[in-house]
Amino acid sequence: MIDRKWIGHELPACELPIERSRLRFFAKAIGETNPVYTDEAAARGAGYPDLPAPPTFLYAAELDAGVTERLLADVGIPLSKLLHGEQGFIYHRPACVGDTVTVRSRLDDIYDKKNGTLEFLVRSSRATNQRGELVAEMRTVFVCRN
Repeated sequence: MIDRKWIGHELPACELPIERSRLRFFAKAIGETNPVYTDEAAARGAGYPDLPAPPTFLYAAELDAGVTERLLADVGIPLSKLLHGEQGFIYHRPACVGDTVTVRSRLDDIYDKKNGTLEFLVRSSRATNQRGELVAEMRTVFVCRN
């Protein structure tokens, strides 16, 4: 069983520079066909200062920084038992090329189902830009199969 002492644990903050080539690669990888995510003229025509980050891109911040892996190791969840249970985003403003996004997260809950056969970790995150403006709120649920 995952120790409930981790509830309320704050993860290290991590920064994610929003870079043009990476956004284009991500858009292609997820099958995004809207040119606003790959063509600067289309992005500017849609009112953005530059290419905006495609949906779900901000999830990469903690993956890149290794924060998610460290969290799972700290709480004792081996990757072989991990499932991605849920992901949610609430967007407040776009993150565009040239921005640097900082993500701060905490564990909000740990609970189990089926007499401990499945354990759940609920992580909430807030992403802000270099001006301190809220870009997005994210919620992730990890599932551990025991």
